[in-house]
Amino acid sequence: MSMAAAAAAIMAVLLAALMARASSAAAAGRVWADEEKGAHNGTARRQVTYDGRSLMLDGARRMLFSGDIHYPRSTPEMWPRLIESAREGGLDVIQTYVFWNVHEPIQGQYNFEGRYDLVKFIREIHAQGLYVSLRVGPFVEAEWKYGGLPFWLRGVPNITFRCNNEPYKVQVYTQVKTDVMYEVRVVHMQKFVAKIVNMMKDENLYYPQGGPIIISQIENEYKLVQAAFHSRGPPYVRWAAAMAVNLQTGIPWMMCKQDDAPDPIINTCNGLICGETFHGPNSPNKPALWTENWTSRYPLYGHDPRFRSPADIAFAVALFIARKKGSFVSYYMYHGGTNFGRFASSYVTTSYYDGAPLDEYENCMLQSSNLKNHYFQEHILITHLGHVFKTESNCVAFLVNFDKHKTSNIQFGEASFQLAPKSISILSSCRRVVFETAKINAQHGLRTAQVVQYLNNVDSWKVFKEPIPLAINNSTHIGNRLFEHLSTTKDETDYLWYLTRYDYRSNGDTQLVLNVESQAHVLHAYINNDYIGSVHGSHDGPRNIVLKTPIMLRKGQNSISLLSVMVGSPDSGAYMERRIFGVRKVSIQQGHQKSHSLNNELWKHQVGLSGEMNNIYTREGSSRAQWTAINKSMHLPLIWYKTTFDTPWGSDPVTLNLSSMGKGEAWINGESIGRYWASFKTPSGQPSQSLYHIPQYFLKPRENTLVLMEEMGGDPLQISVNTMSVTRVYSSVNELSTPSLLSRRKHPAVRLRCQQGKHITDIEFASYGNPVEDCRSSSRSCLGSCHAETTEFVVKDACLGRRKCAIPVRPAKFGGDPCPGIQKSLSVVASCG
Repeated sequence: MSMAAAAAAIMAVLLAALMARASSAAAAGRVWADEEKGAHNGTARRQVTYDGRSLMLDGARRMLFSGDIHYPRSTPEMWPRLIESAREGGLDVIQTYVFWNVHEPIQGQYNFEGRYDLVKFIREIHAQGLYVSLRVGPFVEAEWKYGGLPFWLRGVPNITFRCNNEPYKVQVYTQVKTDVMYEVRVVHMQKFVAKIVNMMKDENLYYPQGGPIIISQIENEYKLVQAAFHSRGPPYVRWAAAMAVNLQTGIPWMMCKQDDAPDPIINTCNGLICGETFHGPNSPNKPALWTENWTSRYPLYGHDPRFRSPADIAFAVALFIARKKGSFVSYYMYHGGTNFGRFASSYVTTSYYDGAPLDEYENCMLQSSNLKNHYFQEHILITHLGHVFKTESNCVAFLVNFDKHKTSNIQFGEASFQLAPKSISILSSCRRVVFETAKINAQHGLRTAQVVQYLNNVDSWKVFKEPIPLAINNSTHIGNRLFEHLSTTKDETDYLWYLTRYDYRSNGDTQLVLNVESQAHVLHAYINNDYIGSVHGSHDGPRNIVLKTPIMLRKGQNSISLLSVMVGSPDSGAYMERRIFGVRKVSIQQGHQKSHSLNNELWKHQVGLSGEMNNIYTREGSSRAQWTAINKSMHLPLIWYKTTFDTPWGSDPVTLNLSSMGKGEAWINGESIGRYWASFKTPSGQPSQSLYHIPQYFLKPRENTLVLMEEMGGDPLQISVNTMSVTRVYSSVNELSTPSLLSRRKHPAVRLRCQQGKHITDIEFASYGNPVEDCRSSSRSCLGSCHAETTEFVVKDACLGRRKCAIPVRPAKFGGDPCPGIQKSLSVVASCG
């Protein structure tokens, strides 16, 4: 499973980097314990400082490994287990953005409840002994609606997001007296950042106060858009930095991808290969921090998932530590979670980074052992063989082979080492290999969706047909022009109807063609209440989508109803407030005559769908709607569906399989579980996402109400309710791999562990010899030319009936060497139940 491979990568990277430490896990535990003790008895002054090597907590250097978990993308009920799993995975820090638009959706009205309870989230992290990296932004991007900015900002007169221009301010003030407009923007950004900082201070959450927050971020990847603002860019960077520092949090601030971050702000790296692309800190007094090490790529509708191999991520992190003297790495994401409601940005799926180490459903997709941390390093020597870190008492070497295809044999010191293609070997005491990025010992979780119930009882379904508006009375959205989509809807809905009438005077039997150009994401067209066609765009396609379709008109008045649809708002780029979306051009062509433009006809606009405006996905709204029997309403566009189902027994996560549907949004008991778009297939012919997570918090024991807004047409009778769990685990370990430094064993071992509450019920495949590299199919074809016949007996004896087990990878365990002279591995696939 590709997501498991990606998860393995993350944990393997932790192994690779954490091996480069001089002291033991116990030392790191003492650091935290001493911090807590000092905070309570008042004998120690807690502080976070930094120099050119690392962040320092109370003067102690720390090599810190972090993982991103975004609190709005999960539920408070999930937070403790997610954080516990991250801690067990070896993380020191949880990193999160702060999402302005969930906290201040209406100007001056704040929300810090439920999924948006930032203080509760941070307190849970602290309770489990981890630190926090707080990325305040307040622009965050994050594949999140409007980049985290509240949409009401767009309504501030003449606003320009994320820029500054003092000379222009003075000139405009003296001539037109609009200087206040700029000040309004500054006030809003500064006011929100100060609110978050003061909230953290009031709750004593900063490290000097005894809390877990050790570093904060202002702005986000501004360098990518800075040039577009010309002379207004650099002053804004300086202003944002000064504003943040002046809030006096007592901890460092950082800016990612901002080479010109002014002192004392730390410039950091985001990306796939920061060991190669990062220019390094812009001052010798700042440490090298990697704020986003992308564990995969965020999923998009119409795109197949893309994951990184374990070896690739392990290599990248080891190189960052060796070449850039890196001392902080954050895995983006560690748990991606769910884009509930309409919070995903343009074309981004509801499931977010499901291939992360902790999947969307809280399943830990990999088990691995790791060292806890304490950092050493006084100076670094670079040699042509690799990178060497030395102190007076210790030496650690990173030997690097950049060749992607060839093995490299090198002489280092008095020994010879063989390096696999594109790999790094880490040597303790500059002599003994303790980790190789090409050989990763970890357990992969193999996830299974178990169908619990098909919702195929036709009598249990009800439908509500969304009316096609022909005209709107008393509408405020009327004019002789086509209104811009987002400024009209205020991004409170994905939908905007464009309505007009066309007086057709027959001119023989000439062919009529409707031409519509739109800069929205989807367009549906109706004439006289009849559906005539649709068109949609894609994330990487042209901005304009064009519908060109033959039509039939009746003589006299005809109604034209165009439904413009957004699949998320933009999350990045310069001048976001100026972006234009929606229908831009409409014309009708008769034969070879010149097209008749309808752009300046009288257009009426309806914001949202009737079902949305009446909240028919809620209990109260549903009771007012006129639901009818489903009859022959399958596969029709613009249909609301409703049914009920009982919650599956047990504690496994629950999902809906919506692969039989087209496009729309789903609600459970009034809570939106996000958009779906199963009809937009990937190049491999599959939906970008089929399974949709229903958090346990959304569910009742019985009679849960499911409501779907089906936009394009689908078959609800094929929807199923499923449970999701890791039912199979897989591990393969080479006999030449180094054993975990936490293990007392002298030999590498295959380690298997089922989820809590499950145990190993069967060994589907086991082979000590040279089985195929990836043997997750549990087929006999996985056997290689070398195989110890005793393998299955040995593994079953060690593992059956247990939640976890370990099998040493050495010939004596299997009755001798089955094939001398051949490098061997032990591969095992086990069932959990």
